[in-house]
This record gives sequence, structure tokens and C-alpha cells, in this order.
Amino acid sequence: MNEPKSKRQNKPFKIKPIFFGVGLFLLVLTFLIAVRIQSSDRHLIPLSVFALLAGLFYEARRLYEKWTTLLGAAFFSFAFSFLGFLPGKHEDVYMLENHIQMWPYFFIFLFVIITISFNEAKIIPRLTEGITLLQSIAVVYWVIDLHLYEMNSIIVKILMGIGLLFSAFTLFNAFTPFILSRTNRLILSIWSCIIMVLFAADNIYRTYQNNQIEATGNLTDALIIGLQFFLLGISSIYVVQNLFMLFGFLPERDTFFNARYLKELKELKNEHIKRYSNEQVTVIHSFLSIAITGAIFYLNYYFQILPRNLAILSVFVVFPYLLNIIDFMTAQFRNE
Repeated sequence: MNEPKSKRQNKPFKIKPIFFGVGLFLLVLTFLIAVRIQSSDRHLIPLSVFALLAGLFYEARRLYEKWTTLLGAAFFSFAFSFLGFLPGKHEDVYMLENHIQMWPYFFIFLFVIITISFNEAKIIPRLTEGITLLQSIAVVYWVIDLHLYEMNSIIVKILMGIGLLFSAFTLFNAFTPFILSRTNRLILSIWSCIIMVLFAADNIYRTYQNNQIEATGNLTDALIIGLQFFLLGISSIYVVQNLFMLFGFLPERDTFFNARYLKELKELKNEHIKRYSNEQVTVIHSFLSIAITGAIFYLNYYFQILPRNLAILSVFVVFPYLLNIIDFMTAQFRNE
């Protein structure tokens, strides 16, 4: 016979002994590692790692609907991150401090993979012509800021030529009323993936070229460095997802053109097409995107106000809100 509802509700929540035992074991291990960190002459886990984790959890909290699911994913990732302390295959001399330094990154990797698997539908962003146009403008700024056009490398020039063709294709779609076909949406989605992976690599490199936050004497510099790591943490989930969507086109060994690969390729193409909106961006928005972001990137290039990677990320975050404000003000002006 089923118990009355009131009795079932009054039952206290009981933690299973196995979870309690695992939790206690992990707590002891964490304490021992913390003692080693404290006693070490090296700075094993810098503040930048905590800024990175803060950005990662900030975005994860937005994706997970429940705190319990988020904490469960974090606990699972934390538990398995201790596998990073196992000796490597070619590690002749075991260096515990080296493993401690890599420990947070094992956790981040596991947590990102779990978050993607739980929230794949939310993580794949809805793309539009306006977003791709904004990304293409940023690519042009990125090339100019790096002075890549001055390099004599044939490979670099070929890649720049390909990027120029993709950017021209983006401009054509943004300023013309032609319907976005499935092929156009596929091309624009792949181009968006390439841009974001490119920016991710540059952002990671530039961010880790900075001094450690605790070694910076200037508060402003420390805040800028911390902000870069925080934004890197926010974007890490989407970076990995873009990598999956881009590298999924590469076949595994001995699977090229077989039935399984062709099926997976078709599914991946459909994912790219589905995530790209077939709505046309207005010509006014396209013009404003080029004018405003072009001016921002020019001023940052000339005065070096922010690091290149932070300037690009800031524009990606702020500009859509700026367009919404312009639209609101325009609507108010017309109603008067």
C-alpha cells in the first residue's frame, strides 16, 4: 500500500553512504593538496584561475535551470578531476606540483564537456546576418591590428584571401534582399565557427601572455587582466561547442565516405542550417554595424585603449544592446 502523501513529504532527505564516503575522501584529498599549495615556494594556482572559474560558473548558472543540476555537474567534474594526478605515460619523475598546476584545467575541461552534453540546445547560438557581419568586421580589425597584410608568407596571403571572400559574401547577404538559402546559411554558419575558433585561439594566447594578477602592482591592470580571464571563462563553453561543430566535418581514420560518416555529416550540416536564422537584417542595421564598430575598432587601434582580444569581446557583448537602444529611441522619435 502506498504511504499517505503527507508522510512521504515529511521524510527527511538522506545522503547515501557511498556519496558521503566519496565526499569525505575528496575533502581530505583537497585539504592535503591545499596544505601542499600553501607550503610550496611556487605559486601553483594563481588568481587568474579563479577569475576563469568565476566566468565559467557565471555562464553555467545561466544555462542550468536548477542549482542542484549545476552543483551535481560540478561535483562529478571535481571528483574525476583527481585523475589528473595520475602519473603520465612518459613521466619518469613524478612532480606533484606540476599536477597541482594542471588540476584546475582538468576540472574545467570535464565541467565544460558535461555542461555541453546537458545543455546542447541552449549552447548552440541562434545566428543572424547581423551577428556574422559583426564577426566579419572584427576579423578585418584583427588582421589590421596584427599587421598580417605585411607578411610575405604565401600561406598567410591565401588564408587572408579566403577570409576576404567569406567576408565579402557576408556583406553581400547583409546588404541585399536575397533569400537566405540552405546553402547560404550553411556557409555563413561555418564562417562564424571559423571566426570564433580563430578569436578563441588569439584570446587564450593573449590572455595567458599577461602577468599574473597578484604580480601586477597597478589596480587598473589587475582588473583588466581579471576581466579577460572572466570573459574567457564565459566563452569557454561556446568555444568548445564551435570546435565540435567545425571539426565534426573532419572524418576519422578509415571512415572517409563510408555510410556512418556521410550520415553524421548530413546531421552536422542540418545543425548548422537550423541554427542560422532565415530572417533578413535591415540595411540600416548593417550600415550601423559597419559605421559604429568600425569607428570603435579604429579608435582602439589608434589609441590602444584595450587589448585587441578584450576590445573584440566587448564589442560582441555590448553592440547588440546598443542596437536595441537605437531602435527604441528611433521608435520613440517616430511616435512623437
